[in-house]
Amino acid sequence: MTIEIRTCKEDEFAAGISPIWQYFSEDPKEELIANFRRILPADRIYAAFDGKEVVGSTSAYPVQMTIPGGPVPTAGITLVGVRPTHRRQGILSKLMKQLLEGAHERGEPIAALWVAEETIYGRFGCGLCSINAEIRIDRAHTHYRKHWERTLAARQIKSEEAIETFPSVYEQVAPQIPGMLSRTRDWWEVRQLRDDPAERHGAGPLLRVLFEREGEPAGYALYRHRTEFIEGRSNSTLEVIEAIGSDLAATAEVWRYLFDIDLMAQIHVEYMPIDHPLFFLLAEPRRLRLRAQDGLWLRLVDVEAALRARSYASDEQLVLEVADSFCPWNEGCYRIEEGEVSRASGEADLRLDVRELATAFMGGFSFAQLQRAGLVEDLRPGGIACADRLFATPVAPWCPEMF
Repeated sequence: MTIEIRTCKEDEFAAGISPIWQYFSEDPKEELIANFRRILPADRIYAAFDGKEVVGSTSAYPVQMTIPGGPVPTAGITLVGVRPTHRRQGILSKLMKQLLEGAHERGEPIAALWVAEETIYGRFGCGLCSINAEIRIDRAHTHYRKHWERTLAARQIKSEEAIETFPSVYEQVAPQIPGMLSRTRDWWEVRQLRDDPAERHGAGPLLRVLFEREGEPAGYALYRHRTEFIEGRSNSTLEVIEAIGSDLAATAEVWRYLFDIDLMAQIHVEYMPIDHPLFFLLAEPRRLRLRAQDGLWLRLVDVEAALRARSYASDEQLVLEVADSFCPWNEGCYRIEEGEVSRASGEADLRLDVRELATAFMGGFSFAQLQRAGLVEDLRPGGIACADRLFATPVAPWCPEMF
């Protein structure tokens, strides 16, 4: 069997993204394919062709992702799948190899993704870099520790106004939090603000609320009502898709609004940062019933460029010895000194695989945690502590959407 791996042409777009959908019990319709075309160029779809049939593919959105230090060009890996007829033939490894080589050639120092199965992506050098929090709280237990004076005006708006106002709030917050993506207008329209009835899963239409401070956007909320009554009493759930404030005061007020919506028995949020201010704003944070799970996974496509793009919390010197069997151009030692990064020779302070470096890169996990799991080798006394001081960040990485 001869399998050809290459990027897709425009007229191969639909076939190129087709392998993954059978695993999600879906046959993508023309509208869905058209929406993907708006945010995913055909030449960023890597497909495996068995003759004329696409039997596997993976794709990479062209996005910017915030890392400690600011946003960098990123390959947002998505739509990864191989047909069951062609499993266990090394096709996915070849697809991932070409995707990462393409990102390297384009000057994208990192790639990021959400994974369906954790065991698949570690062998390609991807590491878990953030924890995602899911919460489900009864409305009766949403009191704040102290009274929060309301100063923002809230308005329910239509999609046409949301596309003009919500991005300005998001763009104030995204550069401050590692893991947040840039969003084009097309991205907002086809992903965040699109309200396809097929994607409601039993909940109501998407509602959009804008919060303004002296006439300027300061926060927004996207949510749905999932209505249920049991024995005449409401057991309804407020499904919060996204709720963001431009600062702490706006964030607190956005959530106070959501918690106070009538007839809701509980509030459910699927994507929350693990260090959200709500954990300290609420009088009973235990009532959030937090469920923690893996969030973003990261791949350092170009270790040197990624380390150079990052900011550091101290001016100390550290030499990392990095192994990378899947992308061998990354193999070697890197010196970090006074915020500058260069290739190094001689003795290293730490030895680790590129997967573990990806895990610690955003500041969501420490080198000490990885060492306790036997995943980092400390080659000099104090090397682990030095690395943790350098890579420390004040905010946990978080991505508010699965892509």
